[in-house]
Amino acid sequence: MSNPQLTGSRTRSVDLSATSAALWLAGTTFLALLALYFVGVDQGAVSLFGSDSHVHEFVHDARHLLGFPCH
Repeated sequence: MSNPQLTGSRTRSVDLSATSAALWLAGTTFLALLALYFVGVDQGAVSLFGSDSHVHEFVHDARHLLGFPCH
């Protein structure tokens, strides 16, 4: 393995700023709440995405595995 100082190549620094961390935290929280809605809240009859139960049936087994009642 070559030494970066000897070959003249530079390594990239990692952005550890508070703004970057806040954006990652906000994005992760949004995706987690979206997943929680689809698995735990969306019942089909009162779905925000139409009056069908496609989403409910797609995550039906995951609901039971995680302990959410749906019947």
